[in-house]
Amino acid sequence: MNNIPQRLQNIKKLQAKRFENEDHWDEINDLLIKELDEILLIEPENTSALIDMGAIYSDMGENETAIEYLKTALRLGSEDKNLYINLAIVMVGLGMHAEEYHEYLEIAEDKKEDPLTFKAYFDPQSH
Repeated sequence: MNNIPQRLQNIKKLQAKRFENEDHWDEINDLLIKELDEILLIEPENTSALIDMGAIYSDMGENETAIEYLKTALRLGSEDKNLYINLAIVMVGLGMHAEEYHEYLEIAEDKKEDPLTFKAYFDPQSH
């Protein structure tokens, strides 16, 4: 039984609760990563799972890991708006120049969001 779309919906709901339960931030992130790892074992080319994994690692400040997941989704041909936004967020986190990530933001303008993915957190005040 392939319940991966339902599992991804549950991941999206749970990740949103991280901000309401900051005392359990690490535990929730660990649970999300474990669940996404299991999905990627079954479907290694599931771009929604790859994008979500990139967003979680970005939120944890692990931008080098995040960009690997996101670039894999890009290589696999994902057209998801959140992919391009998350790539830009991670590139900001890595300290790259604006011209390097603005291209992804421009591409994102014409894309649609996959309902099974989410954006990484971005605080413009911190950059």
